[in-house]
Amino acid sequence: MLSPFYQEFADKVSFTREQGSNFAKLMADDFNPLHDADAKKFCVPGDLLFSLVLKKYGISKKMHFTFSGMVNENVELILPDVAHDAEKFDITDGEKVYLSVLRSGESSICPALTKSLTKNYVEFSGTTFPHVIIPLMGKQEVMINPTRPMVIYESMSIDLERLDLVSPELEFSEPEFELNGKRGKITLRFNLLENGKLVGTGVKNMLVSGIREYCQTTVDELITFYNQRKTDLKPK
Repeated sequence: MLSPFYQEFADKVSFTREQGSNFAKLMADDFNPLHDADAKKFCVPGDLLFSLVLKKYGISKKMHFTFSGMVNENVELILPDVAHDAEKFDITDGEKVYLSVLRSGESSICPALTKSLTKNYVEFSGTTFPHVIIPLMGKQEVMINPTRPMVIYESMSIDLERLDLVSPELEFSEPEFELNGKRGKITLRFNLLENGKLVGTGVKNMLVSGIREYCQTTVDELITFYNQRKTDLKPK
C-alpha cells in the first residue's frame, strides 16, 4: 500500500515531491498546499511518516508521535534498528530529529491490522479540513489565512484497549481550538470502534499560524477554492 510513495536504501528512506503529493491526495484526500509537488515550502505529509513507522515497527497499545521537523525531498531519514520492545526512538537524518516515537504495552506486527489502521486513520485525518477545522475556529470568530493556510501537524497519539482487532473505524469526538493571538492549537479527538464497540481513543494536535478575523464570504470562497483544487489536482 505504501511502496509507491517512498524509496528505501538500506536503512534510509526518502521521498520525491511527487510521492509526497500523491500520498496526500490519493490516500488521505488531503489538499493542503504544503504537499503540492510544486510548493515553494514543500513538506512530506506527517501521515506518511506515521504510516511508515507502523509498517516497520508494528502497533503498540499506547503510541505517541511528535513531529519536530518538516521533511522535504532532500531529506534522507534513517529508520533505526530498535528492539521489539523499545519504548522510545527517534527518526532522524543522522543529525536532526524529525519524528519521535513513544510506545508502551503489548505490540503487534500483524500486517492486516497495520494496513487497516493505517488506511482508516489516514482517510479520517484527511477529512479534517475544511469540514472540522473551519467551523471549529469559527466558533471563536477567527479563521485561517486564506492566502497562506499554515496548518502544521504537531503530534498524535493512539491508545488501544486490545490488539486483536480486524478493522477499527474512527469517529470524531470533542474537538477543541485554543487561540493565542495570531496562532492557535487544534486538538482533534477520535474514537476507534470495532463492530460498533469502543476499542480505543486517539488525539491529533495541529498548530495554526497567520490567524485572521472570521469573514463568512472569505470562508465560502476558501471552501469553494479548496473543493475546486480537489477536482483539479486529484491524481487520475
